[in-house]
Amino acid sequence: MDMAQVQTPTFEQVKPIDLPHPPRFLLLHGSLRERSFSRLVIAECARILEHFGAEVKIFDPHGLPQTDTEEVDHPKVQELRELMTWSEGQVWCSPERHGSMTSIFKSQIDWVPLSLGAVRPTQGKTLAVMQVCGGSQSFNVVQQLRQLGRWMRMVTIPNQSSVAKAFLEFDDNDRMKPSGYYNRIVDVMEELMKFTLLLRGNKDYFVDRYSERVETAEKLMQRVNQRNM
Repeated sequence: MDMAQVQTPTFEQVKPIDLPHPPRFLLLHGSLRERSFSRLVIAECARILEHFGAEVKIFDPHGLPQTDTEEVDHPKVQELRELMTWSEGQVWCSPERHGSMTSIFKSQIDWVPLSLGAVRPTQGKTLAVMQVCGGSQSFNVVQQLRQLGRWMRMVTIPNQSSVAKAFLEFDDNDRMKPSGYYNRIVDVMEELMKFTLLLRGNKDYFVDRYSERVETAEKLMQRVNQRNM
């Protein structure tokens, strides 16, 4: 080990920091249907998070182009990237289609790079994953979303939600009926809020990596030791 880059974690370094603004959450859904059940689930999540005192924004994927068909200065792409940077935590919900997340949802993720300049827009943010099913309960999508969250260096909470036969779970006012599925969504939002409160203000410390400190130090030494041309 490079002992100059080894940092021993201590209790004092992981105490939560109280920030002056409410926790900020970005919510994404994966369908453009007029009555999208993933959007309705996200709307229920928004109500719960707002009840907990959070600030919530839902991204509307209408008008977002397919990846690489437009430049990154497209207004919807810029909106999505700005919201990614703004948020401290996120909720992702996609329908399951052909055993997988929808292309609508994946396109939103594909527009978000691992870095924007020197900033990683998702690193250290908390994440809750959910899916809605047209038939019996499945967990294909939530597992894929977990994989995406890990790849984007997000802190994905243990709890998750999968709503079976989602078309039966909402009333004529598009509100979710009382059920075990609804209770589970409350559980997930409660857990997401707890993890976010713990990590906010500390995320840079939690995602700081020994290997990257070593790499940065090596690059610095190479620059310092370059001969003048």
